[in-house]
Formats: sequence, structure tokens, C-alpha cells
Amino acid sequence: MRRILIIDDEDDIREVAGLSLEATAGWVITTASSGAEGIQVCAAANPKPDAILMDVMMPDMDGPTTFRKMQETPGVAGIPVVLLTAKVQGVDQRRFAGLGVASVLFKPFDPLTLAQQIADVLGWPSV
Repeated sequence: MRRILIIDDEDDIREVAGLSLEATAGWVITTASSGAEGIQVCAAANPKPDAILMDVMMPDMDGPTTFRKMQETPGVAGIPVVLLTAKVQGVDQRRFAGLGVASVLFKPFDPLTLAQQIADVLGWPSV
């Protein structure tokens, strides 16, 4: 059973993404409403999440900054991160890809296919 941490400042996105991943794939979902909270939740989790689905645009600490801090955090570094963004410009896509994240998925997402998209980009079996 996969464990996914969803980090997004929007309650609706956390709820829809979490429910869709639970319902379509049976994954165990943990959520955080900010980058700082996400790092704390992830560092304290036992077992650790198998992957992190994280929004790019968040107040205080955005997704790319949170990702960089995660890579410096023992026990958190190395967990695959999939960014979720409404930014679809080519320059943004290249910047995100250059970070070293596992993938970038785009909002709005289809709740019925989100789990399969994540499984595909992480090389996991079909859900």
C-alpha cells in the first residue's frame, strides 16, 4: 500500500486529490497545508511517504523552495516529489524539470486519472 503526502495551501485541492487517490488506488494519504508543515510531517512520519504531491505556488515557501529544503533534510531527501502546477509555460516547465523533481503534473487535474498519472511517472504498477 502506497503512502502519499499531499502538500498544498488550498483545502479543496488537498481534499479532492486525497479522496481521488484513496478511492481510485487505495493509497494512504497524509496532508500538509504549507511547505514548512510538509517538511515537518514528512520528517516525523514513520513509515515515510512513498511519494510527495506538492503544489508549486504556495505562500511563504513555494514548492521549489520546499523541494530544495527537503533535499537537505535527513530522512526526507530522496523521496520522489511530483509537482502540481497551473503554470504551463515552457520556461516554467524547464525550470521545474531542472530542480530534480520526479515529474510535473498540471492543474486542473482529472481526479479519476490522477493516481494512474502518478504511478506512471514514478514507474509504479498500474492502479
